[in-house]
Amino acid sequence: MNAVDLGVNLFVTLFALLDPIGNIPIFAAATAGASLRQRVSVSALICVFAAVFLGFFFFTGLGLLQFFGISLAAFRIAGGVLLLLLGLDMAREDFIASFADKDAASDLKDVRGYAKRRFQRLVVPFAIPLMIGPGAISAIIIQAGEAEKIGPAGTVASLVAIAAACVVSFISFALTGPIGRILGDVGLAIVVRVLGLILCALAIQFILMGLGEALPGIISSGVTTPYPSGGH
Repeated sequence: MNAVDLGVNLFVTLFALLDPIGNIPIFAAATAGASLRQRVSVSALICVFAAVFLGFFFFTGLGLLQFFGISLAAFRIAGGVLLLLLGLDMAREDFIASFADKDAASDLKDVRGYAKRRFQRLVVPFAIPLMIGPGAISAIIIQAGEAEKIGPAGTVASLVAIAAACVVSFISFALTGPIGRILGDVGLAIVVRVLGLILCALAIQFILMGLGEALPGIISSGVTTPYPSGGH
């Protein structure tokens, strides 16, 4: 795996975990009555927080594993189990109602004040753990281990992937109104469930890779690395 492959894989994983499209209905309910500028401000604060939080774990996650004496293979398996549970929740459950905001914006011109108040309320549980849950943290730590093997190029590719995933999330939340009208309730429900299925598949892949590292020779390399890049 080269740096480009690593970056693409991390972006796809984070896109499924952060689930910006699937979280649009929740964000819309949480910012009901807000103006476009207020929604943009709230989404910017949430996504900047997400980028900083993920970047922090990217640089410190491996150190934490070493401190507690946990192997990357064990964490890969544990992370895969958490991803699987989260994917099943996404495929089966409807979280929209629990994030509904009954209080409309008191002043549509108060952009900064509203954004600050809503950000403080949405850090938990919207930003954490819905967007950045154990799955996202596990994926970041695991990918940090892969980036370390590649070198500086892997680190740069990973940071670009984190930034790109957060930018896509920001755009999705900022365009909550138009996207919601285009997809409709049925379309949004389908998106949530499809991303949940993709997340389950990624989770199984993480588990197989972890078992392949912990039990070398037991699991075929064709299963742990289904699409090897030629010459890498």
